[in-house]
Amino acid sequence: MAESPVSSESADPVSPRLQVPGTVDQIIKLTRYQLREYLSSRRFVALVGIVVVIAAIITFIVADLQSNAAVKALLASPDAFYGSFWGGGAGFVVVLSAVFFGGDAIAGEFQNKTGYFLMGLPIRRSAIYIGKYIAAFLASASMLLLYLVLLLLNGVHYFGASAFPWQFLPSLALALVYLMAVLGTTFLFSSLFKTSAYGFVLTAILFLIGFGLLQTLITSVVKIEPWMIISYANGAIGDVFAPTINWGLSGTVTVTKVPLGRGGGFDTVTSYTPGVAEGVVIMLAYFILTAIAGLYLFEREEFT
Repeated sequence: MAESPVSSESADPVSPRLQVPGTVDQIIKLTRYQLREYLSSRRFVALVGIVVVIAAIITFIVADLQSNAAVKALLASPDAFYGSFWGGGAGFVVVLSAVFFGGDAIAGEFQNKTGYFLMGLPIRRSAIYIGKYIAAFLASASMLLLYLVLLLLNGVHYFGASAFPWQFLPSLALALVYLMAVLGTTFLFSSLFKTSAYGFVLTAILFLIGFGLLQTLITSVVKIEPWMIISYANGAIGDVFAPTINWGLSGTVTVTKVPLGRGGGFDTVTSYTPGVAEGVVIMLAYFILTAIAGLYLFEREEFT
């Protein structure tokens, strides 16, 4: 019995090749997945509650102490109000958000053993790093915008909707650049250690306490401009609301005479205020250096 002829196509079917997404597609997919995870996590809800509590405290203090001289000075103009509460509060919200969303972004892959499954896929490590960074940036930026909206509601109550300072746009841009720098440092610590706690603790201590102490020591003891400290550059966020704005690449030096007491005489206290362009350069330098160093460490780290 003769065999029926079989076409070559049916005898040797060609299976479609698995198309591996490009690096950009991998980054987009990882960003979406990680951002969805952040938005549905308990830490996101907890951070929303913290930001709301901070805004509520500001609302209560201003409403209850309007007769206080310091509060009166803040309510004298929209620039004074926003320069104080936005300039000081935005930096705190940025650090808090970076700790919550970036502290375990890389270290968690080692600590929770999820990296063993992720590294088995045809995904570039750079795509993982960048995707996680973008997701953490977007989640943190949402906290910053929430604080901004709550603060604006207070400002509208006291100054009206028309009293919106134009300085808010450059100040918000500076806050976002500062967020980039803080997240870069957070991801560096998260790549350096395999335990999430180190990333949380080191970032919080450095940005809430450490850099401020270094800035004070450099200013009071060494008596030079602390241009190498990021907390100094962070001051530009609130300084934009000052009556005179320094947009340049060099800081402003202010020398104040302080009386020594009953013995008479004066001592001089020197303070420095960063220029806006100077603050941007310092923060971008921190972002670039820490982000590259963190990615380099993550690329070389072995999952054993």
